[in-house]
Amino acid sequence: MIYDISHVTTYEYESPVSFARCTLRLEPKDGNGQELISHKVEIRPRPSERNVRRDFFGTLTESVVIEAAHRNLRIDSRSRISVSRKPPARDAVSPSWESIRDIAFEATSLGPSSPVGYVFASPLVPVLRPVSAYAASSFAPGEGIIKGAVDLMHRIRAEFRYDPKATVISTPLNEVFDKRHGVCQDFAHVMIAGLRGLGLPAAYVSGYLRTIPPPGQPRLQGADATHAWVSLWCGAELGWIDFDPTNDLLVGNDHIVLAVARDFSDVSPVDGIIVGSPKQKLGVAVDVLLVE
Repeated sequence: MIYDISHVTTYEYESPVSFARCTLRLEPKDGNGQELISHKVEIRPRPSERNVRRDFFGTLTESVVIEAAHRNLRIDSRSRISVSRKPPARDAVSPSWESIRDIAFEATSLGPSSPVGYVFASPLVPVLRPVSAYAASSFAPGEGIIKGAVDLMHRIRAEFRYDPKATVISTPLNEVFDKRHGVCQDFAHVMIAGLRGLGLPAAYVSGYLRTIPPPGQPRLQGADATHAWVSLWCGAELGWIDFDPTNDLLVGNDHIVLAVARDFSDVSPVDGIIVGSPKQKLGVAVDVLLVE
């Protein structure tokens, strides 16, 4: 499947901004079932500096400096990408979760794809005893790791309520868990915390999800969204398998990966600092269009 993706981020400032420095992580990943065909980012006002590098996790990261005074900033990312992946069945046979836990801790590599780097707590995902206990009820002794993860994913979808007004990026994980409300970022963080609490390697995935309108209704422009889900290391043979707790899905061809890292703090599509305005209004419009 080939998609054209438009991701437009806009900022409107109450008063002129004299300086801005932004970090962009907007290029979809290439590999693991995805092929990046094209990508470009246009920025207005025009930056005085643009520098590109790969971070530790392999994400293309662009640093942008804007020195012209402005009250509006527009970051327009356009990508074309081919996606072809087949997730395993929900009841697929897989190694026991205990064996995966033990192998992960024996890893000798410290590279970005090594499972051991995703076992421990990270800035936005502490390992909390109540969350670990919640996850443990999905993993009976000797349970296959895929079956256990599917059950945990299903329970989060059933027992947590999607509520975009319930949380912000800085809402602590324990508060999300106690209230059982949040958005895709929160549900991914909860699932990751539970898996890590059991010693299992779990990564945070930032990306896009193609939405399909109800039968008989037109697709609305800008109705798609940035999304987040979980990647779980299931052993050397199976590798990393992705689970979407917000939708209770094993990830297939409707998901497009932007970045993979420890938690949202590593992969925010746009962040940065400004000088000049005490208030700002943020807008994000995403379109994921199926080409063929």
